[in-house]
This record gives sequence, C-alpha cells and structure tokens, in this order.
Amino acid sequence: MNCKGKLLTFDRPKVMGILNITPNSFYDGGKHNDVFSALKQMEKLLLDEADIIDIGAYSTQPKAPFVSEEEELNRMIPFVKEAVKQFPEVILSIDTFRSEVAKQALTEGAHIINDVSGGKLDNKMFETVGKFQAPYILMHMKGTPQTMQQFTDYEDVIKEMMYYFSEQIQLANQAGIKDVIIDPGFGFSKTLDQNYEVLNKLELFQLLKVPVLSALSRKSMIYRFFDYSPQEALNATTVLNTISLIKGAKILRVHDVKEAVECVKLYKKTYS
Repeated sequence: MNCKGKLLTFDRPKVMGILNITPNSFYDGGKHNDVFSALKQMEKLLLDEADIIDIGAYSTQPKAPFVSEEEELNRMIPFVKEAVKQFPEVILSIDTFRSEVAKQALTEGAHIINDVSGGKLDNKMFETVGKFQAPYILMHMKGTPQTMQQFTDYEDVIKEMMYYFSEQIQLANQAGIKDVIIDPGFGFSKTLDQNYEVLNKLELFQLLKVPVLSALSRKSMIYRFFDYSPQEALNATTVLNTISLIKGAKILRVHDVKEAVECVKLYKKTYS
C-alpha cells in the first residue's frame, strides 16, 4: 500500500494508534486537545511501536455534539502541520468524513483518510481522496454519528454489510482510489449482539480481497457487556484484538499501542 512513497505492507498486522484531539471523545476526550499535549501523546504512541497514527478532531461516539467544518479544520490542520514537521517519517491517518478536511490534511502531508461514513456523508470524498491517490479506510455505518443507533434493523447484518462494502469499494475504485481498507464499524449502527455476530464472522470480509481493520478498543460492546467503565476495558480489548487477528484483521486501531503490539507479536509467533 503506497502512502505518498512510504510503503505499508501487511506481512504482519499493523497497529494504528488513536490520537483524539477533541474535548469529548468517550475514553480520552480533552487529554490531548492542544498541540503540545497531542504531540507528547503521539511521541508515546510511536515509542510504543505504533505503525500508523490516526488523528481525530470530531468525536463520533453516539450522542456526541455536532462539530462544524470550520471547528474541525481549526483543530486538525495546525496539528497535522506540526506533526509532519516533528515526525516526518510517520504515517498519518486522518479520521474525518468531510472532503475539505481530507483535502487540507492530505495537502499538509497526511497519508490516509479514515472515513466513518464510507463516503456516504460527503459526495466529494471519493473524488478528493482519488485525486491524492491516498489509501482510504471505508467504514460501515448507517445514518450519522448523531443518529446511527436508530438504524440497527437488519434482516441479515453480514449480508447487508457485504453488499454495502462491495458497492462502496466499487465507487471508490471508480473515483481513482486504488488502496481501500474496510472497517466493519463496531459500535456504529449495531446492537451489542450484532457487534459480536460481526466479530464472530469477521473472516468472511476477506472475500472482498481488501485489508480489514478492527477497531474495538475500549468500546461500549465491551464495557456494557461487563457493566464497567471504558477505563477498565483494556484486558477485554486485548482478548477481542486477538480474536480479530485470528479471523484475519490486518490493522488494529487502538488507544493502548504497547498492549496491541504485544498481541500482534504473540499472534505472529504462534501462527507464523
């Protein structure tokens, strides 16, 4: 996978470290919402051996407030500029569903676009990413971040997701996007039981012949199942990350990079 000349291979699964520069993300909101503290956290994630840093400036948790495009840009772009300057070798992913945010971030040196809407919330997204020849992470979600949990009715959740991905991958390819990664969207437009059904059948998404990203880190499907807080969900996250790897995931998107890297190393030792 070509990231502006940086080659990303999947000879081993990769770890994507989450860096939220927002005041209200469900786990780490407000901790890194100034450039200095965000850069310090980025340095920690890299020392813990993250392969990719995923930067988000708009919380997509259920019931999170709407953020204007201007505010998202004001949070995102100054940090991207500084991150590229301080860590020029790092592969940066931009977590946004807005084409203008994607365009400006890619112009400033970011490499990957991670779109929770799979191109459904901005009809210029595919065209924008295609022009930059950037890799694109296509997630499954119905509705918007504010309404997604109203859309959990499926006749067959896996079948509908496979159709969704097939259709959106084709549209992305037609727009010039060569490298697509899919994200099943755990916690988005799915009930707790549906999330576990998707995880149980995660290997089926390999039929689409694109890498699969698994983003389970400290999510509500874990902490609501056990009736505790996101802060207590690291051990269970590691268990589900291991299941994801066994079922073919090529990228783990996580808050806790060190533990996920250990997970990947043990997986490789066992299955290589």
